[in-house]
Amino acid sequence: MKQFFIYVIAVCLLPSLAAAQKVISMKLDGTINPVTADFIHDGIEKAEKQNAACLIIQLNTPGGLLQSTRDIVSYILASDVPVVVYVSPGGAQAGSAGVFVTLAAHIAAMAPGTNIGAAHPVSLQSSMDSIMTTKVTNDAAAFIRSIAEKRQRSVTWAENAVRRSYSYTETEALQDSAINLVAKNERDLLDKIDGWQVEVESGIKTLHTKNAVIETYSMGVGDKILNLVSDPNIAYILFLLGVFGILFELYNPGAILPGIVGVISLVLAFYSMRTLPINFAGLALIIFAIILFLLEIKIASHGLLAIGGTLSLLIGSLMLIRASSSLELVHLSRVVIVSATAVTALFFLFVIGAGLKAQRGKVTTGIEALIGETGEALDILDPAGVVKVHGEIWNAESVSGRIAQGEKIRIKNMVDLKLFVEKTESSDDRTKT
Repeated sequence: MKQFFIYVIAVCLLPSLAAAQKVISMKLDGTINPVTADFIHDGIEKAEKQNAACLIIQLNTPGGLLQSTRDIVSYILASDVPVVVYVSPGGAQAGSAGVFVTLAAHIAAMAPGTNIGAAHPVSLQSSMDSIMTTKVTNDAAAFIRSIAEKRQRSVTWAENAVRRSYSYTETEALQDSAINLVAKNERDLLDKIDGWQVEVESGIKTLHTKNAVIETYSMGVGDKILNLVSDPNIAYILFLLGVFGILFELYNPGAILPGIVGVISLVLAFYSMRTLPINFAGLALIIFAIILFLLEIKIASHGLLAIGGTLSLLIGSLMLIRASSSLELVHLSRVVIVSATAVTALFFLFVIGAGLKAQRGKVTTGIEALIGETGEALDILDPAGVVKVHGEIWNAESVSGRIAQGEKIRIKNMVDLKLFVEKTESSDDRTKT
């Protein structure tokens, strides 16, 4: 009898327990990079620790770094929690590397008005020869076939997305078995996948998501900043800003703020460059351009060094990002490159140039300002006496012999508020006459 009551209670509680299950929801909106890969990894770990019914990744990406994409695919394939990749909201896309992430999910879904595909390798820097194109395309096709076979999706569709740049709407993708379903929103998605059975690393799991509680998992402030600076254009601007800040601090010691901003910008730029496929030849050309600009300020080259620096900066910027694979959607905007080159040239030629010119100018205050100035002897200097310079009366001593009253004098030095003077040439001429 006791066992019977336990059985009845368990049967009654099962629906409520299922209804109380939790679903973790996270958004991947933007390019795929090491920061977003770590974000996905942390989300999967969080879902596993909380024994969530599933993890929903709301995806909207034009693509990103290939290595980060492979990392995300590996995390999803090894997950003990069912991962649902949901291309949303309306107008979103799963382009290029996003196709691989979507196909790797235990359940792939799309919202109305979204699209997926166009994963064909294209060269971002320069045209590839036919052998290299074939090699890269075959590698990408093999990668996506292995994912499609693992998830029992249309291998033909997956390969066409790579080899023929096919791009599909949510309806076409559903018809070709590239995805599992189309859902209007996140709640509609959970209602539709309720009761589905999916195979994870630990075995078969049945989803109970109809009344599940949705917990949103978002990036922290630090990760958001790192994700932002992982954009090649932001990294490029931060690098130049860091250089400007350091140089401004060096030429104006004590300004403090430019130095602080410069160091922070350089640290963030170097972090971003660590995650990006940097072409060090391009980086070397940018550094060489900065050296040429500095030399232009100190050496009279009639603009030749400035022209060389501008060309070096422009070419180096165009070469700076070199994707290790043509699948990677990483490049510098031409508008950003041209604008940064123009601003940098103006900065070095006018701002720093004006500062150095001011430093080379004649001192107008202090002891140095009096050296070489002329005045008039108020009495006979033989050798000491009094002189008048710029309306001020000074004790003075002659270093060129006797100086008569009223003669013009020139200051040679000053020690302890005493001027050491000499006759001016005009005074000598007048004396001879």
